[in-house]
Amino acid sequence: MKKGLAGMVSLIVVVTSVTGCSGGGTAEGGEKVLRIAMGSPGEALIKVWEGIADEFESQHPGMRVEFTYQDDDTYQTIGLPNLLGGKTPPDLYFEWAGERLNTRIKDGFAADITEQLQQSGLGEMFEEGSFNGMKVDGKTYMVPTAGDVTNVIFYNKSIFDSLQLSAPTTWEEFLNVAETVKNAGITPITIGNLDLWTAGNWVGHIISRVVGEQAYSDALQLEQPFLTDDFIKAYSLVQNLWDKGYVNNNVNAIADNESDMLFLTGKAAMHPIGSWLVSEAAAQAPNLELGYFNTPPIAGGKGNQESVIGVLNGMVVNKKSALIDEAIDFMKLYSSDASSAKLSAAGAVPMTKTGLDRNNTSPISVSLNDLMQDAPVVVSPPDTGYSIEVANALNMATSQVIGGAKTPEEALKELEKTIAPLK
Repeated sequence: MKKGLAGMVSLIVVVTSVTGCSGGGTAEGGEKVLRIAMGSPGEALIKVWEGIADEFESQHPGMRVEFTYQDDDTYQTIGLPNLLGGKTPPDLYFEWAGERLNTRIKDGFAADITEQLQQSGLGEMFEEGSFNGMKVDGKTYMVPTAGDVTNVIFYNKSIFDSLQLSAPTTWEEFLNVAETVKNAGITPITIGNLDLWTAGNWVGHIISRVVGEQAYSDALQLEQPFLTDDFIKAYSLVQNLWDKGYVNNNVNAIADNESDMLFLTGKAAMHPIGSWLVSEAAAQAPNLELGYFNTPPIAGGKGNQESVIGVLNGMVVNKKSALIDEAIDFMKLYSSDASSAKLSAAGAVPMTKTGLDRNNTSPISVSLNDLMQDAPVVVSPPDTGYSIEVANALNMATSQVIGGAKTPEEALKELEKTIAPLK
């Protein structure tokens, strides 16, 4: 889910302080070092993080903050595990909520911060929904920092109005809308799946709606097979979109930004993509009347039909850290109104109750934020919530079905062969 890391720059490793520290959070001379690790959020946000660090150091004499930034792909795969297993592991580190966080908990690298959140007042700075995917057995293991709805179906209101259409509320209505648009000589749905994650996100959500969130998660964790009747049923819905001509015929040949432009220029009526399209639409097509709807409920589906696919992420305090209270203090400063204003100015959307300036944020962005906050279930995209190797295999199978190259059974059989060495 590349766009969920929008703004990240390519770095190998950048450490923003003097090296030579020993383990245990203490440098030579008794100075305490709070180590923070993340994928690089981009230069503008790096300046904000470092400014917060300066303020934190002024409030905590004898304390120094040290950042490690990595290229986002490196961090997501081998970078963070290597840092956690190293001689000077981070005290505080970026992670995605859901299964990735669960792995850190199981491996002993995530502290239960429930009590600290309550005692410090940090927990009260967030709505309860901000902690979706951050709790296990009633215990909280993460401080929220950001969230992205990684897929809804955006639509061109002008096209819908001209065809007397409204946003569908069921899958059958969705198919009827697509048929009407097709008959009008307009591409119903555009997807740019050259890099596999775009269709992978949306179809991942469709799969979870059909097979159920637990079966979706279990399969991606190799705890159950993909080649089941329920997965075949889910992929059959996707195959039908191709067979009916509802998806652009070059779906796997164009990139996501090319598909964005097809939609923004009125050549397609609907576009399944993430919340970042709103800012792109404002810049590229300011006169476009943009609407959206969540993936419509699927009759007979075993999943929660009001689920949202998205990423909630935040900062995890290392259970092995000697500076757990200091890490909480840092995150309270990070989550303050003053810091939130600086983060907003740098392009972020803070997760705190007062962090989102509703009066100066586009209504559709506010609506998407509320959609995430109010979701009864947040489904993780394949490539942020799970093993990259398994996610890539699933996304490849998705591309084969949505592009008409293989039947659901054929694609799932190939998927099983691909992941067999990983079991």
